[in-house]
Amino acid sequence: MTNNLALQNAKIFIAGHQGMVGQAIVRACSQHGCSNLVLRNRRELDLTCQSAVEQFFASERPQVVVVAAARVGGIHANNTYPADFLYDNLMIAANVIHAAFRHQTERLLFLGSTCIYPREAPQPLREEALLSGPLEATNEAYAIAKIAGLKLCSAYRRQHGRLFHSAMPTNLYGPGDNYHPENAHVLPALIHRFDEARISGAEEVVIWGSGTPRREFLHVDDLAAGVWHLLQLENPPDWVNVGTGRDVTIANLAETIASTVGYTGKIVYDKSKPDGTPVKRTDISRILATGWQPTITLEEGLRMTYQDYFSERAENKLREV
Repeated sequence: MTNNLALQNAKIFIAGHQGMVGQAIVRACSQHGCSNLVLRNRRELDLTCQSAVEQFFASERPQVVVVAAARVGGIHANNTYPADFLYDNLMIAANVIHAAFRHQTERLLFLGSTCIYPREAPQPLREEALLSGPLEATNEAYAIAKIAGLKLCSAYRRQHGRLFHSAMPTNLYGPGDNYHPENAHVLPALIHRFDEARISGAEEVVIWGSGTPRREFLHVDDLAAGVWHLLQLENPPDWVNVGTGRDVTIANLAETIASTVGYTGKIVYDKSKPDGTPVKRTDISRILATGWQPTITLEEGLRMTYQDYFSERAENKLREV
């Protein structure tokens, strides 16, 4: 299954299709003419339940699987619920990858995160930095689960010859994001908070940390294009970074978001709160060498995302969990 036509005709299971990443992958597959997508929501299929996952794979026998399902959140959520993040993500990875192996899935792409790399890894983050040092404490549980999934794919590929491989996206944003002011990732949380401040006329917005950490952001539609690209490679890397290779400070991000939503008040930084990893930028030379590159700038992506946020809020459809 190495060409466009074969992938278009394949039976593709997108695990986690209702999340921001899953929605983007569904959009990309549909745009490329895929007509045999297999989709299940959480009520229909609990991916943390091994027997349910086994039964699903025995019945459906998908040819291609994309594992976009995960329990995700920002610093606050990761720090507050480490047991939930570790258990749920370990079970999703183990159950889906093992069932795909048992039921002859031809190809599986597992999505992780660049938080798998050590806190003090040299910048920009290279794939070779994996397991070379201690993880960032505030998201250690999530990272350990994602490392386990990546290694499980690599092990099945090495031991059994299955084309199971992984992609590690940087911080993502875009349509369908979670806008909870505390549990969401930094970019959507800031969109929500600045927009609320704009509406209420608040004089200031307080942001966790010093504002000095540097972060990289990739629009989710660029990631989906990267997923589509990787699924067509005959011999993809075991795991590969997917990002832009460019970063901004949290302070710069906050100022850009404030400008995008039209907030003109003061931005205050609460330095008593944790910053997380001081710098996180990916080296994307490995995926660039395969012929993919991002196309959506941060400024353009923020405008698109705020338009989507504004529409969802107007229709009372904002995701805040």
